[in-house]
Amino acid sequence: MLNDLLAWRETEIHKPGIYYRRSASGEEVDLVIEHHRRLLPIEVKTSRHPRAADARAVDAFCGEFGRRAPFGVVLRDGDEVFPLARSTLAVPLRAAL
Repeated sequence: MLNDLLAWRETEIHKPGIYYRRSASGEEVDLVIEHHRRLLPIEVKTSRHPRAADARAVDAFCGEFGRRAPFGVVLRDGDEVFPLARSTLAVPLRAAL
């Protein structure tokens, strides 16, 4: 997945930032994409059935960055997109690749 993101990044005129984030309280977000001042926090899970707890760090990130990060995603195995938490969607990994 990271290789796909890096390949996409190279096609953009204004190169998006791709980061890992660990907050002072220890919450981690696997990937954060920054593109045109917008932020997209991404958590990657192997489960077909992610839980709301899997979205905790993404939701906290969205809460901290407000309008710059209006929502985030938990990438997972499966076929459907559905809301997982207040500002987090569960999205099939294959939809992102």
